[in-house]
Amino acid sequence: REIKMRKLDSTKVRPLKSEQLLRIEDHDFALRPGFGGSPIPVGIDVQVESIDSISEVDMDFTMTLYLRHYWKDERLSFRSNKNKSMTFDGRLIKKIWVPDVFFVHSKRSFIHDTTVENVMLRVYPDGNVLFSLRITVSAMCFMDFSRFPLDTQNCSLELESYAYNEDDLMLYWKRGNKSLSTDEHISLSQFFIEEFSASSGLAFYSSTGWYNRLFINFALRRHIFFFVLQSYFPAMLMVMLSWVSFWIDRRAVPARVSLGITTVLTMSTIMTGVSASMPQVSYVKAVDVYLWISFLFVFLSVIEYAAVNYLTTIEERKQLKKRGKASGMYSIDAVQAMAFDGCFHDTDVDTDLTAFSDRCEENETRARAASVSNVDTTRIKRKRSLKGNMGRIILQNNHVIDTYSRIIFPSVYIVFNFFYWGLYI
Repeated sequence: REIKMRKLDSTKVRPLKSEQLLRIEDHDFALRPGFGGSPIPVGIDVQVESIDSISEVDMDFTMTLYLRHYWKDERLSFRSNKNKSMTFDGRLIKKIWVPDVFFVHSKRSFIHDTTVENVMLRVYPDGNVLFSLRITVSAMCFMDFSRFPLDTQNCSLELESYAYNEDDLMLYWKRGNKSLSTDEHISLSQFFIEEFSASSGLAFYSSTGWYNRLFINFALRRHIFFFVLQSYFPAMLMVMLSWVSFWIDRRAVPARVSLGITTVLTMSTIMTGVSASMPQVSYVKAVDVYLWISFLFVFLSVIEYAAVNYLTTIEERKQLKKRGKASGMYSIDAVQAMAFDGCFHDTDVDTDLTAFSDRCEENETRARAASVSNVDTTRIKRKRSLKGNMGRIILQNNHVIDTYSRIIFPSVYIVFNFFYWGLYI
């Protein structure tokens, strides 16, 4: 009875080993198939699962892909009545010969191992082999930032045999251009993937000879809208804000100086933020051209007011000398008098430059001695006179440089924007 129960227990029966079926122990798989003869052809096809990241600072990209190899090894052929293939996992890979394909210019790469190593080996009865891997690789991409952020980057992932040159192994795309496929949902935050293409070539090493090399080429066009919001649009606003000073009274020194310094510092902050996220290249980028020209416009608006203030001071000194009298009295207008003594004047007055404080005190004494009705009447007249003459006062205190700057600065900046976007787009 115990013997009968042992025969019925199928879990105690030892399965047929794949090594015995494939006769692995009968061959030396340290040698490539057809060793000493013609090169063995190894077909490649790739399915790109995702492009994980693009780094401008490190000049590299990270890609996850399915890499599949096709070759024929008659040592792995076996008999099969139904002509079905056999599929194995990564534990058999170490016992047979597989192509030693590696990624040229790769910085780091790994085979996914969750929950087990993502490796598949499929063997057909006639000895044809399919070897598939799921790999994430980070490789170099030689980028040109001369047109950044209006640039298009061309990157490539290169595959090559490490040990076998073209006399021993011939790499080729299994189905030509159709050997490279991509996931429909691949998308990047800053780039639009324009195209994927496959190509092949040869690489020469002086010590070991010529090797077959396969290329996975893809073109990335950068999305401009992010940089328009973060760099270009703020720079435009700062330049236009600096033009506001052309409409401010030239005597309002604190207002115009503080506005100019604020716009200059803001432009410096914008330029520093853009440079911090970019590699330290030795050539000028497109965004640098725009930001530096915008900074120049803001800086020139500050210099423009410095010239206006200096010329205004010289002009007033000349007028005072021409209108001076032998008694030391000078006839100045109401705005100039208010700037000197702090008291408002309805009309031009003759003022002694050495006795501003005395005259101001006399005016205050007379105002106190006047009746309440006269004070009210005087205030009303002053308000009406101030409102009526406000436009005239503003126009009289605009320098000719401010008048020309209101036209020249916006016109030149519009022309610059026209040529800039026409050149880079």
